[in-house]
Amino acid sequence: MSRACASRLMLSAFLGGWMVCLVSPACAEVSGPEPFGKTSDGTPVERYTLSNGNGVVAKLMTRGATLTELHVPDKEGNVADVVLGFDSVAGYESEANQYFGCTTGRVANRIAEGKFTLDGEEYTLAINNEPNHLHGGTERSLDKVVWDAKTVKTKFGDGVRFTYVSPDGEEGYPGKLRVTVTYTLSDDNDLRISYTASTDKATPVNLTNHSYFNLAGHGSDTVLDHRLKINADKYTPTDDTLIPTGELAAVEGTPLDFRKMKRIGKQIEQLVDTAALGYDHNFVLNGEAGKLRLAARLKDPKSGRILTVRTTEPGIQFYSGNFLHGQTGKGGKEYPLRSAVCLETQHFPNSVNEPDFPSVILKPGEKYRHVCVYTLKAE
Repeated sequence: MSRACASRLMLSAFLGGWMVCLVSPACAEVSGPEPFGKTSDGTPVERYTLSNGNGVVAKLMTRGATLTELHVPDKEGNVADVVLGFDSVAGYESEANQYFGCTTGRVANRIAEGKFTLDGEEYTLAINNEPNHLHGGTERSLDKVVWDAKTVKTKFGDGVRFTYVSPDGEEGYPGKLRVTVTYTLSDDNDLRISYTASTDKATPVNLTNHSYFNLAGHGSDTVLDHRLKINADKYTPTDDTLIPTGELAAVEGTPLDFRKMKRIGKQIEQLVDTAALGYDHNFVLNGEAGKLRLAARLKDPKSGRILTVRTTEPGIQFYSGNFLHGQTGKGGKEYPLRSAVCLETQHFPNSVNEPDFPSVILKPGEKYRHVCVYTLKAE
């Protein structure tokens, strides 16, 4: 039993010779590992399950420290899996996979022209989003490797801790980087993702989770009727290759103003003819980076499901699934254009080349820390 659950257990004194015991019915549990197939090179992949008494179930696999399923009841108690994914490892290795549910890095998002200079040395990375580097590379980025995993008990609930050691020079990045990603589920429906990293040589680090959410259930139509709020007064404008210009601009008076709950489809057509082809923007979150605070709130009016995102990061990328193209996912369901959104808590894109952005450089003796909490409910 997790401490989060144990804190809700109350034992009374004897009352008339009877002991009264009140226990929260929503104690979170973890099970696994169970086999989930093998990668194309024969490496075994395992999967773990987190669940609580409220009907919330999260499934996690060791390839990419990936969230493969997230089952959530709606306002009537009907349960649906609200994240995109595949039924097999082969699906995640295919071209149909667009970073579904994975841990992304070493550096999530884009680095201009795949280059940066650190301590006087220039580093060159893979160009996998012409003309830029995207999400850590091509062959050994964090989403494509198989992580070690074990179950853990924390003050936030029972969970799974994934660990990976990226050697010096992997995907062109300097330094031997040790990374941990811990998923926990509480009886308050908090799916908490805690990241840590340390290095033996200065290196850029910017990790995130790349889940695609459709609160009506994966495989449903578009998310254009979902309502979204983002706790940001500013965003980072980009050039035609989606690299930030270095400016911080106000969202007021633009289609990017989500300071109040707004239908996602209300103004998206104003962005169709831009480089983003819809929403694919980094927002500068209000409040103090390093402290857990509200980042975004997403609601599906029909099911009543609500996803609240809190984070310690300075930014969040809102992506409206502009490149989903009807690929086949779990249970044979198709994922059409704009049938899910990503809400990626992060440092800003190309920060390694923007000295005025919050730094992504991790040095020896320092500890990278990042917390993202997805809270799930229905009303």
